Amino acid sequence: MHASDTKIDTGPAADADPLARRVGLIGLGQMGRGMARNLDRLGLLGAACDAVPTAFAAAELSGEVANVAGVALVQRSDVILLCVPSTREIRAVAEGPDGLFAARPRPGTVLVDLTTSDPAATLDLAAEAEAAGYAYMDAAMTGGAAGADAGRLTLMMGGDEAVVARCAPVLSAIAAKTFRLGPVGSGQTMKLVHNMILHTTFLATCEGCRVAEHAGLDLAAVVDVLNAGNARSFVSEVRFPNHILSGRFDARSYVSTLLKDLRMAVELAERLGQPAPFGRLTRDVLERARAAGFGDEDFSRLYQRYAAIAEPAGAAS
Repeated sequence: MHASDTKIDTGPAADADPLARRVGLIGLGQMGRGMARNLDRLGLLGAACDAVPTAFAAAELSGEVANVAGVALVQRSDVILLCVPSTREIRAVAEGPDGLFAARPRPGTVLVDLTTSDPAATLDLAAEAEAAGYAYMDAAMTGGAAGADAGRLTLMMGGDEAVVARCAPVLSAIAAKTFRLGPVGSGQTMKLVHNMILHTTFLATCEGCRVAEHAGLDLAAVVDVLNAGNARSFVSEVRFPNHILSGRFDARSYVSTLLKDLRMAVELAERLGQPAPFGRLTRDVLERARAAGFGDEDFSRLYQRYAAIAEPAGAAS
């Protein structure tokens, strides 16, 4: 495993970087938009696109960044960041007559998979990419949209050491910490484990805080005590103060996204023959939230919805 918190030079010398304007980015959503702006500011981004036609203009990039996709994007890029939801969306941009796999990439061109995906599916995709002439690595992200905006993500990476090293100037432009955990698929595996723990912790904190509130305790005081004690977590220190206590409910990720992650995490545990009772409970609560029509809501609103989704309909109270 390798960890680094080194950031690249943002001064004039950056213009001499061999990757200057040779980075392509596919996906300008909540995460990709912030990454694109940071890469553009550092003179690295040369091309970007999104399936939503208005996303490129909304990103407000410089005139040096071309709004091109497919083969045209490959022709302008030596490193291509894939910032889409899952392997399915990568296949949508990779396959077909104008897809990434139809292009003739320059030798050494790297596809960087930033999705949260099934590691087995990532391995299959990596093999196809390599057959099409690309090097491939996965770099699953944590830090949320705010981290992407600030260039302070944490990346969990899988891939050949030389490939990861080749992408270091690009990765340090979007991340404060990077960890290489092993071969391709290792980053995705770590991300699923990370999110299984994170989302379970979020729902457990919601549960405890709801009990406290209904017992007459002030929620802000409850969170202060959690953060002064051994139950503190990123959820209690950041999510609750910034997105729930504030009343903003703007954590910038959807219930449906959490559910996608938990489904894959539980499937991974089952495939490995490992018990995952808490993972399954978390997945099931998120399934009920989606079934109740909350799938497209910001996940922080689950605090308000908790009583309606915590247990199956008809379960004993």
